[in-house]
Amino acid sequence: MSPVEATGSAGETNAAITVALDEVAPRLKRIRTQRRLTLTGVAETTGISKSTLSRLETGQRRPTLELLLALSQVYRVPLDDLVGAPEVGDPRIRLKHGHVKGRTVIPLTRQPDGMQAWKIVIPTSKVSPEPRAHDGSEWIYVLSGRLRLVLGDGDWVLGPGEVVEFDTQVPHWFGSTGEEPTEILSIFCRPGERMTVRTSPAQT
Repeated sequence: MSPVEATGSAGETNAAITVALDEVAPRLKRIRTQRRLTLTGVAETTGISKSTLSRLETGQRRPTLELLLALSQVYRVPLDDLVGAPEVGDPRIRLKHGHVKGRTVIPLTRQPDGMQAWKIVIPTSKVSPEPRAHDGSEWIYVLSGRLRLVLGDGDWVLGPGEVVEFDTQVPHWFGSTGEEPTEILSIFCRPGERMTVRTSPAQT
């Protein structure tokens, strides 16, 4: 490739990145409003200032990976959906993990709306409860390790194979017991959506 061709290619790449970043702002605002979340609520949950969130949504500030990972977690959407990564012809799904508040988070669903599923790996250092509340409901299945769940005034320890479902409007926190890392599956439903669990075949 000649220097001229290389320069042209780099310019096209930079232009594509600029366009993609410009589209992040309206996408962030749309997803937040779809989830009926306020800037104040998102700021309290993520630790990102309200002014920073507002500037992100108006395009006055370019998003960083750290900011996008935090918003991806609270909005329950894959990072690709926030930045508008293009789909490719390969049918294989490449799960991209992120790190949010010291936890490894792997999105298992790709749609920006509806039910969201995640695999979360919680290190032994995450033992101090930080309860929070938000709209929706959550279902958790423990894959390995032991999970401590603080829900309202209750405090439980769950082992592999155990399941819990709760209203996320109740202040809650889940983390490690400090003995070993914990792996869980988390399914989050927005208000008005519920999981359907069948223990026998549906009647036709």
